[in-house]
Formats: sequence, C-alpha cells, structure tokens
Amino acid sequence: MDFPDDFLWGAATAAYQIEGSPLADGAGASIWHRFCHTPGMVRDGDTGDVACDHYHRWPEDIALMRRLGLQSYRFSIAWGRVLPQGTGAVNEAGLDFYERLVDGLLEAGIAPNATLYHWDLPAALDDCGGWLNRDSADWFAEYAERVFRRLDGRVKMWTTLNEPWVVMDGGYLSGALAPGHRNLYEAPIVAHNLLRAHGKAVQAYRASGAHRIGLVVNLEPKYPASDALQDRAATRRAHAYMNRHFMDPVFRGRYDEVLVQMFGAAWPSFPASDLELIRTPIDFLGINYYTRNVVRDDGGRFPLPVDRPVQPGATYSETGWEVFPQGLLDTLNWVRTRYGNPPVYITENGSAFYDPPVAQGGAVHDPLRMHYLRQHLRVLRQAIADGCDLRGYYAWSLLDNLEWAHGYSKRFGLVHVDFQNQRRTLKDSGAHYARVIASNGQCLFDEV
Repeated sequence: MDFPDDFLWGAATAAYQIEGSPLADGAGASIWHRFCHTPGMVRDGDTGDVACDHYHRWPEDIALMRRLGLQSYRFSIAWGRVLPQGTGAVNEAGLDFYERLVDGLLEAGIAPNATLYHWDLPAALDDCGGWLNRDSADWFAEYAERVFRRLDGRVKMWTTLNEPWVVMDGGYLSGALAPGHRNLYEAPIVAHNLLRAHGKAVQAYRASGAHRIGLVVNLEPKYPASDALQDRAATRRAHAYMNRHFMDPVFRGRYDEVLVQMFGAAWPSFPASDLELIRTPIDFLGINYYTRNVVRDDGGRFPLPVDRPVQPGATYSETGWEVFPQGLLDTLNWVRTRYGNPPVYITENGSAFYDPPVAQGGAVHDPLRMHYLRQHLRVLRQAIADGCDLRGYYAWSLLDNLEWAHGYSKRFGLVHVDFQNQRRTLKDSGAHYARVIASNGQCLFDEV
C-alpha cells in the first residue's frame, strides 16, 4: 500500500494566471488579455497584467518550489509569447524566458512539465476564427514544433492541451470564459478542432521529440440524485457531455452516441481520417479533479437539463464545489476499466477556501484546504492498490493567482500571494504538502 518509490510529487500553474507582463518583450495579446480588459467580464475588473509577476520573479518562485521539495513543476507556455501573431515569426525573447525558467528548474533539481495550451489563444488567431477555424490544428502544430525544437532536450514531459472541455463549454457555449461566445452550434466544432490540434501536435512530437507527451482532461464523476429513470438518463447525458466527450475519441476513436444524440442537428459530420488522427497514441493521461456532480433532471436547458442539488452535511469550497475525495478514486478506476489503464498523473487537484490574513510571524492557517489535500491524497494509495497505473500528483496551485473570471477573489495556492506587494507566504497546507513529499506520502497515514 506504499506509494511507489518513483511516484512524482509536483505542483501546477498556468501562464496567464501567474506571469503578468502579458505584452512584454514583443509578446502578442491573447484572448484572455482581451477578455479581462472587456468591462463586465471578470470580477472586479481584474486582469493578468501583473498577476503574480512570475515573469520577473521566477527565481524567487523556484526557491519556493525547492522549499516545498517539489520533484516536478507543471507550467504552461503562452503561445503569444512565442508567436505573437500565432503563426509566422518567432519572438526569440519569449522563448528565451521559458528557456531560462527550464534551466532554473533543472538547476534546482525540479523536472519541468510543460503544457502547450492552457486557454490563452493568440488574439490574432481569434480574429481568424480561433478554434472554429479548421486551420487551427495546423496553427497549433506549427507552434508546438517551434517549442519542441528549442526545449525538448530539457523538457521531458509535455502536454498538448489543458482541459479542452472547458475551452469548448466556457469559451464557446456558456460564454463565461474567453473568448465569450454563446453558440450551441459552435461547441462541437471547437471540440473537434481542439482534438485535431492535439493529434497533430502529438504527431509532430513523434517526428522530432525524444520523451513523453500526453493530454490533460478535467473529469467530474456523475451520480444520479435518485433512482428515478429521469435522473439516471440525465446522469448518462452529463457523463457523455463532460467525461466521454474528449476521452472516447482519443482512446476509442469515436464519439459517444449519447453525445451525438444530445446535440442532434447541431452535431456536424466529421471525416473518419480526423478520428484516426485524434487517436494517435499518447504516453500518458493527465487528470484534473476537483469535485463530483450529483445529477437531478430538471427538464431545462440544453445540453445539460440537470440540476445540482446541495448535499446535506457536505463541505463546499468557495467556488461552490463539493469536497468529495471518493469521486477521485471512482474516476481513476473508471479510466482504468474503460480505457485500458493508461499511465495517469493527477495534473491538478486543489480547493479555494477563505484564507485569513498573514499572521504575525508569517503564518497562514488554512485548515480546510489542508484537510482537502490530505483526504484526496489518501485515496490515491487506494487507487494504486486497485491496480490504477498512477504515476504522480500535482497540487493546484503553487501560488494564489488570477482565477480566470473570478479574478483574484478565489485563492487556490499552497503559497499566499499579497497582490499589493507580491510577498509570498507559505500556508499551512503548503508546509503539510512538503511533509507529504519528504515522506513519499507516508505521513498521510501516520497522522490521526
């Protein structure tokens, strides 16, 4: 029941959420830069213009990673820093920044894990249709090749896309996230082009890369609120829409039939060659897990005519997500049985809770986040005992940061950031995670 000796312990961030200086040194604007600067789209008018100032403070942040004992750091590369127009001429200053970051991580004994796309499409490409344009897959492959060429000798773990479901649902269906579209007919087109982009990037890596590449998806297990036929049917639809939407094409080469039926006339036809491309084998799967969904049919909106009843006695985070570690175990076992037990990393897992002010002596007491972390880490050992090929865990997030449309109102970090002066303070949850890493997880079971 011990964690394997080579189990990888890390933490994760994303470029637009922490870097700041989004237009510095020749970088091109992203859809998130535009979105944040559009009145009314982000809470309190917050933007990523400064964020955590990681663009300048990355050596300080690497020192924090060493203090935590991180073995790996998952970060994303801002496409527009590398290719300001999305394609064409490379901005050498942008690539130089990531080269310095990677070299700094390696000098600190921390393995870099690079994500090519964490939601920040260059605005110049959005002007050409963004992910609605079938050429987007080729744009992405070109960008990926440029980055591989510079960094693959030092970065040995790559991710193509982070949470493509969120890009599709939040960016093109609900409009809650950049670029803010609200169009049912756009959603399946965007999803398909994201998957094609993933496939082309994997193929590009196979042609020149020497290490490992995978995909990161956010999975949320669905449980019916009752045994009623309507609730069970709504649960199947919710599961198909969120969890099978991107997993089935990558691992099975087809879309779930329930999903196709749900979209009806809005579902386009796709050539078989696209699905062959999408099914290009990957080396690992990243799973982002935060909560579960209890489904009650309400006969309402498409594509998910479901309600989310509040569970009596449950703890909820500040984002309204139920704390439910059993869902992580259920998700890992579902992936194991349905998709042939691929190598898996938990690439994000964390919680937003209220943090009190930094106490005298530099302490931040966050017992709810610490409890969340401990309970979710404990189920990982059971997943390994169940036979899941689980290779590592990345806590979300290293730093408090811009939580997308929530602005700076939600804090997920193991490290508290004072956004007025950029002072970093390790929280109790961060200190606890450092003990977990140092003991390879054993302290989780030594504590009461």
